[in-house]
Amino acid sequence: MAGEKDLNDRVEALEVRLSYQDETIEALNQTVTAQWKRIDALTRQITALSERLDQAESSAGAPINERPPHY
Repeated sequence: MAGEKDLNDRVEALEVRLSYQDETIEALNQTVTAQWKRIDALTRQITALSERLDQAESSAGAPINERPPHY
């Protein structure tokens, strides 16, 4: 009987650990998913800002501090 109780206790301990691991994995999955969405949004924002900067640079003309052509 003592061996059977010890085995039952060990199985129960493993079940508890598995349950906590499942919860941890789910929490990590949610975190990674949220981070991926944020990274995707930031990537799109950087792309849009880069395009706006390119447009602004192309329509701005010559830079103010540029040396005249005779130098």
